[in-house]
Amino acid sequence: MAVHIGHAAPDGLRRMPLAKDLTGMGNGIRRQENIRNFCIIAHIDHGKSTLADRLLQITDTIPKREFRDQVLDDMDLERERGITIKAHHVQMTYAGGGEGPHTLNLIDTPGHVDFSYEVSRSLAACEGALLVIDASQGMQAQTVANLYLAVANDLEIIPVINKIDLPNADVEATMKQIADLIGASGDEVLTVSAKNGTGIGEVIESIIVKVPPPSGDASAPLRALIFDSVFNNFRGVVIHVRIFDGNVAPGQKIKLLSTGKSYEVAEVGVFRPGATPVDGLSAGDVGYLIANIKDTAEVKVGDTVTLEKTPCASPLPDFKELRPMVYSGLYPASSADYDALRPALERLRLNDPAFVYQNESSAALGLGFRCGYLGLLHMEIVQERLQREYDLDIIMTTPNVIYEVKMRDGRTLRLDNPVHFPDRSETTEFREPFIRAFIICPTDCIGRILKLARERRGECVATETLGGRSVILTFELPLNEVVIDFYDLIKSTTRGYGSLDYEYIGTRPSDMVKLEILVGGEPVDAFSSIVHRSKATEKARKMLGKLKDVIPRHLFQVVLQARAGGGKIIARETIKALKKDVTAGLYGGDITRKMKLREKQKAGKKRMKKVGKVNIPQNAFIAVLKPE
Repeated sequence: MAVHIGHAAPDGLRRMPLAKDLTGMGNGIRRQENIRNFCIIAHIDHGKSTLADRLLQITDTIPKREFRDQVLDDMDLERERGITIKAHHVQMTYAGGGEGPHTLNLIDTPGHVDFSYEVSRSLAACEGALLVIDASQGMQAQTVANLYLAVANDLEIIPVINKIDLPNADVEATMKQIADLIGASGDEVLTVSAKNGTGIGEVIESIIVKVPPPSGDASAPLRALIFDSVFNNFRGVVIHVRIFDGNVAPGQKIKLLSTGKSYEVAEVGVFRPGATPVDGLSAGDVGYLIANIKDTAEVKVGDTVTLEKTPCASPLPDFKELRPMVYSGLYPASSADYDALRPALERLRLNDPAFVYQNESSAALGLGFRCGYLGLLHMEIVQERLQREYDLDIIMTTPNVIYEVKMRDGRTLRLDNPVHFPDRSETTEFREPFIRAFIICPTDCIGRILKLARERRGECVATETLGGRSVILTFELPLNEVVIDFYDLIKSTTRGYGSLDYEYIGTRPSDMVKLEILVGGEPVDAFSSIVHRSKATEKARKMLGKLKDVIPRHLFQVVLQARAGGGKIIARETIKALKKDVTAGLYGGDITRKMKLREKQKAGKKRMKKVGKVNIPQNAFIAVLKPE
């Protein structure tokens, strides 16, 4: 695949002085030809956020006393995990030359496969992209996936090899990988160390020279793309927009084309990196607007904003609708928190279009919600955000993918909850989702990866060398086998050098069964899951083993069983009865006194077993339902 990289920088272009005080820049007065909208795309942990830090420093966007590492990663989860979860944008100003100061709108994007939708939203607001590759690791699967997204959006690609200061950096091999993938020659590839600041000036110069200014007509009717939004408790919904045509200012009446509702603009501004009000936004600008929108459901990411009096003729292209790949039940640990859980989910849904939810109830867990995610990391992040940002203690059920069931009456059911698993006599075919997975790994790890994929019912369909030291393996395998721990296993199998990206390719017939866990002879729906028949016994034994360790002993024997397909018991564990010495208070006397008490205790335990209920503590649900 050949990609147009742009023209090399002219010899006369040198490091330009930084802008300290630019008159008019805070008031939204910018020349459109001097605007550059670009993003940073890369695999996870290849240095996107660190490179963004250096760009903010070289443009003096943040005063030295306020600067901190990973300044754009403002969520505690992002800083703790060292990953970017949400895309962040910031406006910088770079002055010099005869063309006046340049306005640089940077969008820092996530690298994990679960958050690729954030990348696609960022690309829609840009004209260029910095493609960052780690010099010690080379091209990774998500690097390639993000590159394809950027090419599909017709962005100017600037390849950047980062971490050249590392002892194990192999710049030549990485350049060969870039040349094989996008056809870029050595003089078109920038080499930097974001950690040390080496080469950052050349990155700024390349952005100004190679990334084209935004097109659009400032005198045309307003057309603005909503690429993100957040909720503020005092201001309502804050809409993040890219202006393609026209302009917008406070006091104007805007209309959202998807709903047809109109609102009066209260404030517009840009992020530097904090929200900074300006007099107006015009064609080419990236910023935010506040219009006193209180209902989060009224704002849809991908919608077009226009003026009420002079609307645009047609909306901007919408984002591809996201389909959650993994579903699980989400319940408050305390039923009193149910009323607080719904508004919290609404706030998360506002700026996370991949997250969906609907009401659900469970006999064991009470009222809750059925939630959809793009993957396990996405699910884990949602859970932690609910706990941290909204102080909610929650329980999640076993994650499941969406299956298709063809019924004898001709209907096709979409099944995401094992509780609704139909009777086999009513079905004609069961289909599970499959993916095409792209795994990049060192050549000496091929055998281990092939073995891992076979254990997950996968089939290798293609191999391709990448720069001599790595290989791209293409597999087709069930999504259900990937979402739990496949990514982590690839990392451990390849000593951290492997990477994974995948795409959905449809459903295929499969022999799936409902796995039920019975506690004291009663099925517990929260523990139910849908598994392939060949994997049912193995998973059942693991779940029963966990339950045996966490369910406390009762005064009667507790039997744990696993049932597959609604019939045969395939695994069993027994929790022995708690022994209580009823004769402890007796001293001496006839032995028959003790025998009578023991017989009475035995009869009481039998009656208790018939009418007693097993107490399943909350930590039992957490231990069993937590992904390994």
